[in-house]
Amino acid sequence: MDAEGAAGPSPGGGERRSVVRVVRPVRPRKLAKVPFVELAEGRLQGVVSSGSDLARVYVSSIAAGTHDFSCSTNNNRPCGGLGGASMCKHLRSLVDEAVTQYGLERVARYLKAEAADDLAGALRGTKAAAPAAGVFSRFLRHLSYLEVPGVTEPLPEMHWFPAMGAAG
Repeated sequence: MDAEGAAGPSPGGGERRSVVRVVRPVRPRKLAKVPFVELAEGRLQGVVSSGSDLARVYVSSIAAGTHDFSCSTNNNRPCGGLGGASMCKHLRSLVDEAVTQYGLERVARYLKAEAADDLAGALRGTKAAAPAAGVFSRFLRHLSYLEVPGVTEPLPEMHWFPAMGAAG
């Protein structure tokens, strides 16, 4: 792909495609509790549903290396269950779903942690501020693609979207 992500001839003379191989989840996830999880920006981060209020979600993250963690509502109110050195249930749910999505070894390697049966319990970070707006914005962007009608023609705004089963 060139700098804009478009396909074009490769240096060897063959055609390149603007698709990315998608890694299938290790196991299927239930999206109601943790609808969005990603390994990005040096953090395990995602959106976790509130257990008590259907209209509330939390943006939770754990930094790779330091394992410092953050959890706040989508409008930046701190999570009440977050302690100085103890994770809240939202962070534990995030770790569990990341392991389901990506596998224990991959998540532990990304976080620079020892792979353990209880990965969340093995992380020894402390509460720290982390940007939540970008994570929540990406989550909303992903939700908007659920509203795109099914068509067979290419959608210009989705030219970047990975194609399942593409060889690369």
